[in-house]
Amino acid sequence: MWNEQSIAAVLGRVARKEQSVEEACAALGALPFEDIEFAKIDHHRQIRRGFAEVVYCAGKTPAQAAEIIARLAARTPRVLGTRATREHYEAAAQRLPDVRYDETARALWIDREPDRARREGVVLLAAGTSDLPVAEEAALTLDLMGHLPLRIYDVGVAGLQRLLHHVPILRSANVVIVVAGMEGALPGVVAGLIEAPVIAVPTSVGYGASFGGLAALLGMLNSCSPGVAVVNIDNGYGAGHMAAAINAKICGKEVGGA
Repeated sequence: MWNEQSIAAVLGRVARKEQSVEEACAALGALPFEDIEFAKIDHHRQIRRGFAEVVYCAGKTPAQAAEIIARLAARTPRVLGTRATREHYEAAAQRLPDVRYDETARALWIDREPDRARREGVVLLAAGTSDLPVAEEAALTLDLMGHLPLRIYDVGVAGLQRLLHHVPILRSANVVIVVAGMEGALPGVVAGLIEAPVIAVPTSVGYGASFGGLAALLGMLNSCSPGVAVVNIDNGYGAGHMAAAINAKICGKEVGGA
């Protein structure tokens, strides 16, 4: 377990030139967590991953989610909680007056550096309006990670001319997120038109034989277009985080940096 003495020992070895700066950074990057009995909060995930731990609120009581978010907010300027209900938000707001809630994205967040610069390069597509909760979760994730997604919504394959109108924009992107339910055909169509990598997000939108998004997931996994990577059903956060990592590497900056 890391404590003040063990950290001081590492810094002392660096000062005495017994350990390199790179070795010390690697050691400190493995710093553990804050144990609050029902959760072990990974405060140093930003060192390893470029962005702080994100709280998945579903399955947690409002009190548990609020406690974790408050502990994170004490150490980082940006906090994200996904799959949050209004009850989760209200519990967090009692302790953190600057917490905000997005009903569409089903997410709560804190951003104490709202005016920082965002990087362009990510295009976010949604096949239909019913896919917006997942798309907006991805958009919020991107924003908090320092990226400015260009949203293009309601361009599903049932009206392909709506998508083709935006091809010049798609071809200028570094990475494209495509959110779709039903049969999940849109990511393969997009990938066949552009060079950039496509992150496909199947949603649970659809009638009975969609099997809660399984049909879209299998369709995307079986796309004949190259350059398609697929995240889990309704996982807008996962798509947003992956797109941020790709765009940051292309821009030559850290994932969560401003």
